[in-house]
Amino acid sequence: MELLKLAALDTEDLAVVSAHLQDAILRSGDLAYLAGAHRFVLVARRFDWSAAPGEAPRRRLTGVHFERVLGVRGRGIVPGADSDATLSLLAVTFEPGEAPSGTVTLVFAGGAAIRLDVECIEVRMKDLGPVWEAEGRPDHEAAEAGRAAIEGRTP
Repeated sequence: MELLKLAALDTEDLAVVSAHLQDAILRSGDLAYLAGAHRFVLVARRFDWSAAPGEAPRRRLTGVHFERVLGVRGRGIVPGADSDATLSLLAVTFEPGEAPSGTVTLVFAGGAAIRLDVECIEVRMKDLGPVWEAEGRPDHEAAEAGRAAIEGRTP
């Protein structure tokens, strides 16, 4: 079992981290802003997209920390709140501000998001060890079709 360890210092690196975190599952209690250290941390159960064909789908426990964080804003979620509600991370994006600063956004299913105002992109992601078989593979097309049907539109 190879543990994944990544660092992101620019938007291209962040896109790689985002791809590995796509469909990660967490709760608001798995998120914390350490204001004194200018750090935002999370622990997630990421879907392992690198599993070989024919292998059972699996999830891995992963830690992520964002450095040089100046502020945190949330929409539809409160970091560190005591909640059993499951969050599904869709993407991690970056909006540049006055170089090299900007805003990192963690985009969750259902419209929730967390925006991190950062001095620059500095992110580390590391698998923490535990691996287990997932119940199935995330199906984005089925999820979008289901949302569209509920909203009365075509996907």
